[in-house]
This record gives sequence, C-alpha cells and structure tokens, in this order.
Amino acid sequence: MLTEIQQVGVHDAPLVAALVAGLLLEFDPDGPCDRARLEAVARATLSLNSVTGFAALYGDEAVGLIMLNDCAAIYAGGHFGEITELYVTPALRSRGVAAALVARAQAHGRLRGWKRIEVGAPEQPQWARTLAFYRRAGFTEIGPRLKKTL
Repeated sequence: MLTEIQQVGVHDAPLVAALVAGLLLEFDPDGPCDRARLEAVARATLSLNSVTGFAALYGDEAVGLIMLNDCAAIYAGGHFGEITELYVTPALRSRGVAAALVARAQAHGRLRGWKRIEVGAPEQPQWARTLAFYRRAGFTEIGPRLKKTL
C-alpha cells in the first residue's frame, strides 16, 4: 500500500535519477542511460526555484515520481504548471500511484496559483495507456508537442 507522497529536494538526486532512468529505459530499452549524468542533472534541476518534484513511497521504497515546472504564458492565462516526468515502477502500476502523484501536483499547483497543468503525452498509439490515464485524470488534448534541440 502507498504510504505517502513526499516532496523531493537536491539531496534526493540519486533517487530521482534512478526513477528517471527507469522512465527513459522504458521509452528506449537500448538507449544510453548514464546514471551519473542523470544524477548530476537531477541535482542541478532540483536546485532551481521553478522545479518541484514529488516521490511516491511504498513502505521505504520510492516507486513513483512526478516532476513539475513552474511556467507562464499569455495563452494559458498566466502561471501554469508542466509535468515533465511522471513514472511509476511497473510492478505498482494500476494501483493508484500515478493518480496520487497527479493529485499532489494539482494541490501544489493550486497553492502556486497555476491556472492549469500541461503534459506532453508520449507517441501514440504505442503509449495509448498513458494518454488514457491522463484523460481519466481530467486532462484534455490540446495538440502535439514538438522539440528543437539547441
């Protein structure tokens, strides 16, 4: 049973890196996944005032993670949040862990004065379950997201 959702900080960078590594390896099992680099990036990212993360604990084990960015845009009515990572270990999926993390993100967003929370869903139809989860959580589609590496 899920014991709690707790905010993560810079000192939790190894835990955050391990969970993000799980997410990345799921997207691309043969892709590079440098834990030391992920931990360094997690440490730097968690030190930013605009980034907040929450971990889901099952007993003493971290089994889920949600990372949020504080953003602002005119189209969004001002401040809003963006989910940049959401991951639950495969053994505990469909047990309410992701829903608890999203609920915690929503509560955090209300405290921050966000007008909405956005998320980029992974490629379809391969990740249809992910899109279905977000729809069940009350998210609506607003179009695809693209990136340009600089």
